[in-house]
Amino acid sequence: MEKSKKKFLKLPRLDGGKEMLRKFFRENQRYPKEALEKGIEGDVVVKYKVSDKGEVFDAFVEHGIGHGCDEEALRLVGMLQYEGVKNRGVRVTSNSRMKIPFRLPQKPKAPNMKMVFTEKTKAKKAAAEEKPSEKKPQSYTYTIKL
Repeated sequence: MEKSKKKFLKLPRLDGGKEMLRKFFRENQRYPKEALEKGIEGDVVVKYKVSDKGEVFDAFVEHGIGHGCDEEALRLVGMLQYEGVKNRGVRVTSNSRMKIPFRLPQKPKAPNMKMVFTEKTKAKKAAAEEKPSEKKPQSYTYTIKL
C-alpha cells in the first residue's frame, strides 16, 4: 500500500468547488450589450494572483474576445473570494488561471402550429339539405401540431 504524496504548500481554494463556481457565474454574469448585438461568444482566459488571505489581485486578460466580455470577466474574477491559507507562518501568493465562458442566451423555439380547415363536399351538403328532419350542425376540424 503506497502512501499518498503530501503537498508542500497549501493553496487557496474556492469553497464549494466547480459547481459553486458555475452557479456563481450564472447568477452574476451580465452579458455585455455590444457582444449581444454583434452575436459574440467564446471563452475569456484570465490570469490572476490569490493572496494568503484569499483575495484576488493583479488580474489580467490572457486571451480575450473583446466587445466588453474581457471587462466583464475581470469583474467576475475580482468578485471571487478564496479560503485563506496558512503555510507554517509563511505568506504565500499563488498564481491561478481561469477560463470564463460567454455563451449567447438561448431563445426558446416557437412551436410550429399548423391549422387545417376542412369543409364538407357539395354532394354531402345537398344530401343533408334534402332531409330537413336530420339537419346536422356544420363541423370544423382543426389540427395543431407542436
